[in-house]
Amino acid sequence: MKNLHVKLLALILIVLSATITFYKVTELKLPLMPVEEADLWTVEAKVTYKASPGPSKVTLLLPKQVPGFILLDENFVSGRYGLTLEDNDLNRIGQWAVRRSKGEQTLYYRMQLIPGEKEKFKDKTPTYPQPVEYPEIMRTAVTVLLEEVRSKSADIKTFAHELLIRLNEPNADDNIKLLRTEATTPRAWVQREISILQGANIPSRQVNLLVLTDGARHSKLVPWLQVHNGQRWLAFNPKTAESGFPANAIIWYYGDAPLLSVIGGKSEKVDFSVYKQSQGMAALTQQRAGKINPKIMGFSLFNLPVQTQNVYRILVMVPLGALLIVVLRNIVGLKTFGTFMPILIGMAFRETELLWGLFLFSVLIALGLMIRFYLEYLRLLLVPRLAAVLIIVIILMTLLSLLTHKLGIDRGLSIALFPMVIIAMTIERMSLVWEEHGPSEALQQCAGSLLVASFSFLIMTNALLEHLMFVFPELLFMLLACTMLLGRYTGYRLSELWRFRSVILKG
Repeated sequence: MKNLHVKLLALILIVLSATITFYKVTELKLPLMPVEEADLWTVEAKVTYKASPGPSKVTLLLPKQVPGFILLDENFVSGRYGLTLEDNDLNRIGQWAVRRSKGEQTLYYRMQLIPGEKEKFKDKTPTYPQPVEYPEIMRTAVTVLLEEVRSKSADIKTFAHELLIRLNEPNADDNIKLLRTEATTPRAWVQREISILQGANIPSRQVNLLVLTDGARHSKLVPWLQVHNGQRWLAFNPKTAESGFPANAIIWYYGDAPLLSVIGGKSEKVDFSVYKQSQGMAALTQQRAGKINPKIMGFSLFNLPVQTQNVYRILVMVPLGALLIVVLRNIVGLKTFGTFMPILIGMAFRETELLWGLFLFSVLIALGLMIRFYLEYLRLLLVPRLAAVLIIVIILMTLLSLLTHKLGIDRGLSIALFPMVIIAMTIERMSLVWEEHGPSEALQQCAGSLLVASFSFLIMTNALLEHLMFVFPELLFMLLACTMLLGRYTGYRLSELWRFRSVILKG
């Protein structure tokens, strides 16, 4: 009955741990592998204008959706201005207003992005354009051009590609030269192409891109062309006819409306600044997941202060060392001094490195053991003897640190990180085993402790395991379940099977 109770409880813990981890990986997109750094893009739009005496109202079109990127944060620096945000079809509108202003005014909009899986882009299904009434001088040129392009294309994509090639070819005929008149700016040229596509009854629109270039200042938006093929929007370079968007480009807004408009001012201007920095991928991913589900991510370890985070990065690894000790002692049958002493020694090895840690620990135990044998002749009581051993351990650690420092061995200074109380208890325990069971048993337990401490060090310093335990602390439930199941194991240990191998072979 008790076995069934433990198994059911362990099953519940495993299912709970696996469910939370699966949700974080699939829905919140938390990484399973430790990625050191990721690119964080910061985009800043600086709005300047000269205000007239009296009230002013500034309207700036803002991104509503950023396909291919994940918006981590945005903020507005507006001083004494009031701010309102509105949704307008596929765009957002930011409006600053102030009752009284005068002279040069500056406003800022800043957002932070990281590359990521494309969000579910909510686009609208276009309606077919109304017939266009071209000027008399352009009507014939448009009709001839559309007929020539239609004969050399098979669908809307190839039609748009062929049309853009014809419109931008260097050796243009008279019809193309006529269509290029009065379309001298990039925005005007895109609108001219849209007008021609309307003559072919093809839905099209202008999108305005910001190309992310690290260190860019005074950047401007680039107009781009999109054509609908009946199923989805296709992007084209309006100058070269290349399909798709440029690398590291974001859609700032859709349509041909002005990016910035000011009421109560003049000489308005928008400058874009872009810079890239590398930050820890795990922290950025946690921040992104907090946007998706802030309730769950509110309990993330990343919300703790950085100093506390560093502590928990070590603490969450201790259960892995505890599970290792359970396996090595209950399943393998290794003997150690104390239950969790090897874990603490393994944690100390994080600062000393493994080989230096083993050497310093062995020297410390050997010297302490010799002095402990001397104390035996003094016939001290238990508590004073333990206090004396502790003081001796501190003296030895101090002398070893001074000696290694004099010799120029800086690694020896890390001996101060060893758990002195645990070492004192280890020396006391080893001396008792030495007296009661002989030096062979004492040395075996000492070797077993060092072996387990080495394995604990290798596990607790594994980058993948540290990442998993810190980002997915719910895995602690799974470790608890495994420990409970191992706690009900009453079979033979591997060391016992090896010890009685002759009997087993005869049987």
